Amino acid sequence: MLLGLVRHGLTDWNVLGRIQGQSDIPLNEEGREQARLLGMRLQKEPYQWDAVVTSGLSRAGETGEIIASMLGIELLEPDVRLNERSFGQVEGLTQAERESKWGADWHLLELGQESEEAMRRRGLAFLKAIWEENRDRNLLVVSHGAFLAQLFTALYEDKHSERIGNLSLTILERQDIEWSPVLYNCTKHLL
Repeated sequence: MLLGLVRHGLTDWNVLGRIQGQSDIPLNEEGREQARLLGMRLQKEPYQWDAVVTSGLSRAGETGEIIASMLGIELLEPDVRLNERSFGQVEGLTQAERESKWGADWHLLELGQESEEAMRRRGLAFLKAIWEENRDRNLLVVSHGAFLAQLFTALYEDKHSERIGNLSLTILERQDIEWSPVLYNCTKHLL
């Protein structure tokens, strides 16, 4: 089984540096174009994808719709386990606004955000279920940067620490016991 893990396309809040979290911010036109570019890449590559599953947030959903349409594959029901981290009081704020309110160490404070450990558990639960239900299919999964970063941390500890780019593609393969990385955080389709 192959899993293609994709971060959603660009939004206006990404451009402004605002934390989106579970605020339902739509793609902007550049984000839609990024999704089309990934769709074109996937049409040319040797991997065969059977379906797309996304988080329940519209920016991931629209990214997934564009890709599924271009590949002519099924778009599954959204899975809320793929949603972005809830950032509590910091959602919608820029770095400067967060530091102005709470200081440079704002990320160490309890501001209503979901814990990293809870995100890792959620991500691993998704992987377990997807493996049990879809072993004979290759799926594209459209989710979010902070969620994917914590999923990779859960799988590979600190091996992968770079920022997860918008419309990046990571491919994991599982044949038996564990998920092996085939490709990590690749954005060559955006160049």
